[in-house]
Amino acid sequence: MKVLFLGDIFGKPGRNAVKKNLASIVKEEEINVVIANGENAAGGLGITPPVCETLLESGIEVITSGNHIYKKREIYSYLDKQPRLIKPANYPPSTPGAGYYIFSGVNTKGRKVAVINLCGRVFVENLDCPFRSAEKLLADIRKETNIIIVDFHAEVTSEKVAMGWFLDGRVSAVIGTHTHVQTADHRILPQGTAYITDAGMVGPRDSVIGVKKEIIIERFLKIMPQRFLVADGDVCFNGVVISIDNISGHANDIKPINKIIEN
Repeated sequence: MKVLFLGDIFGKPGRNAVKKNLASIVKEEEINVVIANGENAAGGLGITPPVCETLLESGIEVITSGNHIYKKREIYSYLDKQPRLIKPANYPPSTPGAGYYIFSGVNTKGRKVAVINLCGRVFVENLDCPFRSAEKLLADIRKETNIIIVDFHAEVTSEKVAMGWFLDGRVSAVIGTHTHVQTADHRILPQGTAYITDAGMVGPRDSVIGVKKEIIIERFLKIMPQRFLVADGDVCFNGVVISIDNISGHANDIKPINKIIEN
């Protein structure tokens, strides 16, 4: 099985790039399952029901999120209706949405695939422990399938790397998101788990992690609040392709996707 995981989709430029290019990449790479982080898909901050539906219609099976999942109030009730959009599982249980999703279909040849979303705590939010949350979820999920993809949405590399080692051999892949900058450390860990510290983003290339560069430079210079605006121009299309053994659930290859899409 081949899984395409797309880094954080950022604003309208990212959505348009997905809509126009995803089908050809799926065909070219012979992808069975597409997963993407969509927590910045609506104006660069959060996600709305219409935006989510547009991404799902573009061919994404599951949309993960992160610390911006609740930025748009209209998403609250939608999360309980749309299981294909998931929240970080270590948010409080009373918050809307589910922290994982299990599915199967024609493209997976009947094999069940589980997607887990977790959020880091260092410099992010004061959430439940993502390590213990993962441990608890795996006890039940592995009864249904051993093909498990984890999106760990976290700020610091140490927390992400630790999660990779913690879950090595127990999940198919640990994919880091949140920083919007693709890292060069993709590898298969010793026990068979594919790992990368950050998958990158699908968003404006000539920007500061998606935002107009002039705004961010001004903020650094003056240390004063600025209204963030999504940049325009060409789009970097980042992600990873993971090849997974259908029987063992272990990964045997992880390959970065790093394309520049003209806008």
